[in-house]
Amino acid sequence: MDDRTGGGTPGGGTERPSAAELIADPAHLERRKAAHDAALKRIAADPKMQATRQAARASSFLGTAKSRLLPASMPFRFFGAATLFHLLFWLLLLLDPAAATGFVSGLGPPLAALHSLTLGTLAMTAIGASLQLLPVATRQPIGSTRWIVLLWWLYLPSLLLLLAGMALPQVTLLALGAVGVTLGLVVYLMLLARNLAGARGMPVVLVHGWLALAALAVLLLAALSMVGGYAGWPPVLDRGRALPLHVAYAGYGFMVMLVMGFSAILVPMFALSPPPATRLALVGAGLGAAALLLVWFALPEAASPWWWVLACVLALTGFAIHVTQMRRCLAQGMRKELGSSFVLVKLGWALIAASLAVAALQAAGHALPALGALLAWLPVTLAALLLMLGLLSVLTGILSRILPFLASMHAPAGKRGPPVPSSLTAAGPQRWHAWAHPLACALLLVATWTGQPWLMALAALAGATGALAFVAFFAHAWRRMRPPATTTAAPAA
Repeated sequence: MDDRTGGGTPGGGTERPSAAELIADPAHLERRKAAHDAALKRIAADPKMQATRQAARASSFLGTAKSRLLPASMPFRFFGAATLFHLLFWLLLLLDPAAATGFVSGLGPPLAALHSLTLGTLAMTAIGASLQLLPVATRQPIGSTRWIVLLWWLYLPSLLLLLAGMALPQVTLLALGAVGVTLGLVVYLMLLARNLAGARGMPVVLVHGWLALAALAVLLLAALSMVGGYAGWPPVLDRGRALPLHVAYAGYGFMVMLVMGFSAILVPMFALSPPPATRLALVGAGLGAAALLLVWFALPEAASPWWWVLACVLALTGFAIHVTQMRRCLAQGMRKELGSSFVLVKLGWALIAASLAVAALQAAGHALPALGALLAWLPVTLAALLLMLGLLSVLTGILSRILPFLASMHAPAGKRGPPVPSSLTAAGPQRWHAWAHPLACALLLVATWTGQPWLMALAALAGATGALAFVAFFAHAWRRMRPPATTTAAPAA
């Protein structure tokens, strides 16, 4: 074994003393240590050198952690399902555009479409991303994948049953699907908790992960209470309390918290920028947690609407801190051109912020009748719709960066090494989706505002073409990632 120490002299010399020589000459060891410390101080004093060093660390977040990557089929099955449920969301809206235009609640295709988006696209993406990224972020081994396989086979068939029960409608299918989806999400909750409990480092990811986990438990309780109302089960929570809890804890508590936590590592990685300031990111998480707690004070019938206003303002402030940090990462990053994917991410940020602002205004309208009269033209479901479309925009934007990146890490190396992510990116479908998705979102919002079914049909058509393009984008990355099929000669008779 070579006992020579690493690192050359600051002047660039290549002569390296052995460990025995360093022990025999403590003064030389002190000089080398002083030179090393001086080099670190020069890096810290030079913003460009410091940014380069931190950007290199960010860019190697996944690249140096291959031992903690899941087999490709694990995350990609969830991502692939997410793209198909994205398409199903728009097709279900197209099935009955008149009902979708004025939808507020009740069984039918619009409710199935909503849950194809939330439980299908958003949750599938969140599950696949967190199962892959958390072991890397928290520096833990993957362990057995049997629980992930169990989660998949519990969650996917149950979700299909649930959507069928909502769309047809059939209460028996709805109840069976709800129980299966709940069991699947409980398995996911256990996997998430086990990983977070043994985590090291990444405090921003950990705090947001724990908040998302707590929100997931609450939203499951609220969801089962609402399904029980249709199935005749003893209610845990009445519908008047379960519905706002379900919307707030599913959309903001679970999904937005996961987005904020993982963006703190993914955005710097893609932009090659220094990570966001930990303390300020935790302040944003704390404001979000306070907002979720305040929701409970707003639930009783006699509660003041100002509790809702305060909760929305705190949530908006926390999210604004997050977006400000992410924009600073993008501005400081060495990679300036991030393409259409981050156009969608920025659109999503704007829609999520708008949803919280609209929710605060609508809550204030309940407290102030004069303001409520001025806001009567706002659809009741506008805040929730903005939140869902915002999350869809952010996640499809991030997915369009993650999929080629992960595929390049799993792809077999050729003569020139592993393929680069750009070679696994289907540029045409990506551009088509980047145009069709904002158009579909705009048409959907206008249709909800005006109550015109033909606009809803146009929105669904535009969204479906964009979703088909995204399916093609996923299929291209998956196909190019797979090793070429080998043929063997048939044995002689």
